[in-house]
Amino acid sequence: MSAIRTRFAPSPTGYLHVGGARTALYCWLYAQKKKGTFILRIEDTDIERSTQESVQAILDAMDWLELGYEEGPFYQTKRFDRYNAVIEQLLKEGKAYRCYCSKERLEALREEQIANKLKPRYDGFCRDRKEPGEGSFAIRFRNPDDGVVEFNDLIRGHLAFNNTELDDLVIARSDGTPTYNFTVVVDDWDMKITHVIRGDDHINNTPRQINILRALGATPPLYAHVSMILGDDGKRLSKRHGAVSVMQYREEGFLPEALLNYLLRLGWSHGDQEIFSRKEMVEFFDLDAVNKAPAAFNTEKLLWLNHHYIKNGEPEHVAKELAWHMERLGLDIKQGPPLTVLIKAQADRAKTLREMAEKSDYFYRDVQFNDEAVNQHFTQEAAPVLIAVRDALVALKEWNKEALHLVVQTVCEKLGLKLGKVAPPIRVAVSGNTMSPSIDITLELLGRERTLQRLESAILMCERARVG
Repeated sequence: MSAIRTRFAPSPTGYLHVGGARTALYCWLYAQKKKGTFILRIEDTDIERSTQESVQAILDAMDWLELGYEEGPFYQTKRFDRYNAVIEQLLKEGKAYRCYCSKERLEALREEQIANKLKPRYDGFCRDRKEPGEGSFAIRFRNPDDGVVEFNDLIRGHLAFNNTELDDLVIARSDGTPTYNFTVVVDDWDMKITHVIRGDDHINNTPRQINILRALGATPPLYAHVSMILGDDGKRLSKRHGAVSVMQYREEGFLPEALLNYLLRLGWSHGDQEIFSRKEMVEFFDLDAVNKAPAAFNTEKLLWLNHHYIKNGEPEHVAKELAWHMERLGLDIKQGPPLTVLIKAQADRAKTLREMAEKSDYFYRDVQFNDEAVNQHFTQEAAPVLIAVRDALVALKEWNKEALHLVVQTVCEKLGLKLGKVAPPIRVAVSGNTMSPSIDITLELLGRERTLQRLESAILMCERARVG
C-alpha cells in the first residue's frame, strides 16, 4: 500500500472548536502511527465568511496543541486555477454541464417537492440541454443515473447509497467560485490523500465525492467518519454548553496535553486506561477502536485530567503555560519566586492554571486585602501574634521552610495559642486572604523583605482597628 497521507481541513469561518481538534488529533495520530504524512489544508472557498483572524486562530490552536503537520497549510483560494481546469475537463468529457436555472425556479421546485413529500433534489432540467441559455449559469456534475455507491467506512463498516438518491451537484456557482464538495475532491486527489478522517456530518457528502473522483479516473481514499460530540444534555456541543473553542480552553487554564488526552478518550478507548503520554497515544491509537456512538463532553472529567497534569507534568512545561496566564494578569514573574517552585506549592489547590495564577498574585505584586478576611482576623488579639512573629523573623538567620515552621511553632508555644489562632492572621497579613499554601512555604516563597514589610503593615492595621 502507498504511504499513508491524512489531512485536517478546517474552514476558517470561526475558531477551531473541540470537535475539530479531536478530528485533527485522530488524523495526526493515525499518520504518526503509520509513519505517514499529516497535511493541514485551509478550506477557505466561503469567501464571505472566511477571515484571516479565523485562519490565525486555527494555526494558533494547532501550534498550542503541538499537532505538527508535515505539509501545508494549503489554501483553497490559491488553487482556483486548478479547480477551473478540472471543471473544464469534466465539461469537455460530458461529465458536467451548465445549469441556467434561476434561483426562483429552483426555489419553486423545492417547495413543490416538499409539498408532495418528496426529497428536494434537482430535476435535471438543464442536463441534456443542446443550446446555451441566457444569463449566468452554475456548473453541475452529471451524477450517474443508476447503481449504488458503496464503501467500507473504517469506523462504521459497510455503507451504501443509491445514485437515484443523489442529484446533480453544483460544482461551481454562478459567480464562478467552486463549491466545497468539488474542491475537496480535487485537493484529496492532488494531495494523494489515502485516509479521510472527519466528522459524521460529512457522511452524505462522501458518495457524491466518490462519484466525482471516479469520473476523474481517481481512486477514492479510505473514509472514517467520527461521531459528533454531545453536551451533557445530550444535544450537540455548542456555545450554550460553555467553552467550545480550543483557545478558550487555554484561556481558562487548561494544559494542551490535558485537552488532547481528554479528546482522545472522547470516543476512543484502550482498556480502562485514562492517562496517556503522547508516545502511548501514537502507540495505542487505531481507527477500529473508535466508537460509533456519540460521546458526551464532561467538563469535570477534563478538570480532573488537567489537575493531574498540573501536579505530574514536567515543571518547566507547566511553568511555560503558567507564565502565559501570569502575563495576562499583568504579573511580572521576575518579581517573585520561580514558577516551577510556585507550581509545586500550589498544585494541590488549583485545577486550572488561571486559577493558580489568580491565587498567586500576591507573590508578584503588592498584596490586595480581602475586606472580610481583614475584619475577621485583624483583631485586637491578632496584634501581639503578628508582633511576636515579626520579632522572631527579624532575628532569623536562615530563611527556609524548616526554620520558618519552627518560628511559628515557637510563637504558638510562647503565647499559649494553638496554630488555628496564630496562622490565620499571618496568612491574611502576607497574602491578603485566608487561603494560601502552608504558612512556612508561603513565607519562604515571599522572602524575608516582603514578609516583614507585610507584617508591619498588618500590625498597623490591627492597631488602627483597636483604636477605632
